[in-house]
Amino acid sequence: MANISVFNIEGKEVGSIELNDAVFGVNVNEHLVHMAVVAQLANKRQGTQKAKTRSEVSGGGRKPWKQKGTGHARQGSTRSPQWKGGGVVFAPTPRDYTINLNKKEKRIALKSALTSRVLENKFIVVDDFAMGEIKTKKMQQTLNNLNVKKALVVCAENEKNTVLSVRNIYGVKAASPKTINVYDILKYNTVVASKDAVKTIEEVYA
Repeated sequence: MANISVFNIEGKEVGSIELNDAVFGVNVNEHLVHMAVVAQLANKRQGTQKAKTRSEVSGGGRKPWKQKGTGHARQGSTRSPQWKGGGVVFAPTPRDYTINLNKKEKRIALKSALTSRVLENKFIVVDDFAMGEIKTKKMQQTLNNLNVKKALVVCAENEKNTVLSVRNIYGVKAASPKTINVYDILKYNTVVASKDAVKTIEEVYA
C-alpha cells in the first residue's frame, strides 16, 4: 500500500496514511481514462441545434420565372439555398451525443485517474478542514499553506461549510467522494482530500 503524508490546515505534516491499492494503486488504463473524459464531455451536449432545410422554410411554392427566355439562370424556387430566406444546405438537426460506458469501465477509469494523481504527488490528504463556519478567506489560507492553487477539494458529505467556503474561490471546486469524476480529477492540478473523504472513497470504489 502507498503511504503518503497527512497535513493540517496550516500545511504542517501531522502523520501519514496508507492508501488502499485497490483504489489508489491500480495499473493506469489511459485508454479508459480518455474514453471516460470523452463520454462525460459528450454527455453534457444538449444536441438541440436546428436549422431549416429548403423543404422546411415557408414560401417559394411557385417557380419564380419561366424556365427559358428571360436571360436569368433557371430557378425552381425562391427558397433554394442560394436565395435570401432560403433553406440551409445540410442543415443541423437535433441529435443525441450520448456515449455509454459500462460500470466496470467507469470504475477502472476513476481508479486510474486517482492512481495517476498519487503517482504524480498531486494527491494531498488533510487531517481535517476544521471549517466551523463558512469562511472563504480561511479556506484560501489553507490552500495557500498547502501550496495549492488549482485544486479539487474532496470533503465528506457532512462538511457543508467546506463546500460553501470553496464555492467562491477561483480555480477551486468542491466535491464529495460519491460525486468525483475522471474529468474533474484531471482538470484540476491537485486533489486535496480529507481523511474521512479518503476512507469513503476506498469504501465506495474498492
